[in-house]
Amino acid sequence: MNNKNKISILISNYNKSKFLPQTLSMLKKQSYQNFELILFDDVSDDNSLEIIKKFRNIKLILNKKKKFSFAALNQINALNECFKISKGQIICLLDADDFFKKNKLSKIKTFFDKNQKAKSVYNFPSAKEHKFRFVNKSSNIWPTIFPTSCISTKRENFKTFLKFSKQSKFPNLEIDARFVIFSKFFNREYNFITDKLTIYNDDSDGITSNISKYSLNWWLRRKQAFLYMEYILNLKKQKLDFSLDRVITNLVNSIFN
Repeated sequence: MNNKNKISILISNYNKSKFLPQTLSMLKKQSYQNFELILFDDVSDDNSLEIIKKFRNIKLILNKKKKFSFAALNQINALNECFKISKGQIICLLDADDFFKKNKLSKIKTFFDKNQKAKSVYNFPSAKEHKFRFVNKSSNIWPTIFPTSCISTKRENFKTFLKFSKQSKFPNLEIDARFVIFSKFFNREYNFITDKLTIYNDDSDGITSNISKYSLNWWLRRKQAFLYMEYILNLKKQKLDFSLDRVITNLVNSIFN
């Protein structure tokens, strides 16, 4: 199997031992088998490593010390380290607490084969406890943010994204928001497959689980998303359109943060 048709699955893990057995088992059942699995363990103190070592053909990166004090930044760092040793021309991101359905890789490969100019694509998630709300309106400044495990991209595009991802800034902004913003405003691209190819698990210990809507951290993360959006648009020599949303976001943050 050659690297031209290979898919690299990049996984960031921190204390997801209760999900890992199924996460990894589902990957072994993929109908498309030309893939490599690269997993970055970010100093887990549960039995994650014990579980991982039961599975074959996993390129494991063990982090000895967390690089940042913010989970969102550590996640980006983990996926960046995975990417450095990856070989695939298609990159699929996967949180350790989510699952790929068995036809996910096949569907993603077919999409890119049929859409040669496409740089990235999202698929819809299937979730029991999390209600995914999709908005596809050109008048809406915010593109729908697809979960990390629903993001697939060509290798060169992910490399470019990492270059402009501001990996050590915006500590409340996760990689999924950054990637979608980058794709929408840098590449002017927003491709999606409506098939529910990813099973999304709403983990109570996840990065965003403790950020409730309209909380102070929610408003702070929203401000950082606007700042990142502005940065990406500046790269294209464009300005962020006026929006009442942004005015309110900045006002709330000036008062409480």
